[in-house]
Amino acid sequence: MAVESEAPFAHRILRWFDAHARSLPWRLPPGELLPLDDPDWPYRVWLSEIMLQQTTVTAVKPYFSAFLARWPSVVALADAADADVMAAWAGLGYYARARNLLACARAVRDQHGGRFPASEEALRALPGLGAYTGAAVAPIAFGQRPVVVDGNVERVAARHHAGEAPLPAAKPQLRALTDALTPEIRAGDFAQAMMDLGATICTPRSPACGICPVAADCAGRLDPTAYPVKAAKKARPERQGLVWWIESKGQVWLVRRSESGMLGGMLALPSDDWDGGARLPGLPEGGEEAGSIRHVFTHFALTLEIRVVEAAAGCTLPVGGQWWPVSEIAQAGLPSLFAKVAAERLKGRTS
Repeated sequence: MAVESEAPFAHRILRWFDAHARSLPWRLPPGELLPLDDPDWPYRVWLSEIMLQQTTVTAVKPYFSAFLARWPSVVALADAADADVMAAWAGLGYYARARNLLACARAVRDQHGGRFPASEEALRALPGLGAYTGAAVAPIAFGQRPVVVDGNVERVAARHHAGEAPLPAAKPQLRALTDALTPEIRAGDFAQAMMDLGATICTPRSPACGICPVAADCAGRLDPTAYPVKAAKKARPERQGLVWWIESKGQVWLVRRSESGMLGGMLALPSDDWDGGARLPGLPEGGEEAGSIRHVFTHFALTLEIRVVEAAAGCTLPVGGQWWPVSEIAQAGLPSLFAKVAAERLKGRTS
């Protein structure tokens, strides 16, 4: 009988996964037959994959449960009002995902009779489903064999083969390596096993090589944190802008941001054109300076100076807005950037 280190890579990964798989609300237990007759199963897989893009499992769990409770099927989500979905998404970040979520749900409803197509090619043709998401949904929801490569999988593959090419140039090579390792059967479990291994054992800074099921033949084990090799980071640009807190009789003026551009379609505080979009008509002149907040986006960091305006009767207000009770600002679904401004303004206030 072959010793464990001589067993195929996929065999060792799946054996480990069967014993140590994370219990997640969008996942079946290892080896369980896929509910292919359940039209809502691919919906749950797809929803989780969209939410998990550049977001941690811990952050996604409550949002996933809340979305399923409110919109239990792709058709229910497709029928939802844009503003309701955007408000429910508030805090998850990367708000273009929420707009793509609605576009995709409506395409599934209108073009596919409310059922996700099973092939990777058809999945990738849906709005917002790029190469990764289409490749992830196909094996996990339908049991097919497309190769799934996220950051965790890249790290496992790069370390196991001690790949010296830096990211992102190494991505095609790492995908080819993962393809060679992916088995024909249990491809969905293998994909999730690789993700779990990267998330719990083959971690970025302190990998637990001593309990890794594939450590025996890992070429990068002597110096795992050297892999994957990463290109030198460019300095993140800094931007500055203004945001207004316009208050009257216990209410604050909120505006609906343009559907296009950053934080599109979200309720927000009025601000200037820090995002490169058109300047909002009706912004007040001046205002009392009231500190600032800093927020880091993926490609730049932003400092917003806060200006406070007490709105008098008959004054001009930024267009496209509404009054919102200050005491209920947490229910407005503000994006994190503007939630920081609200928190700064409410600091020290008593209810």
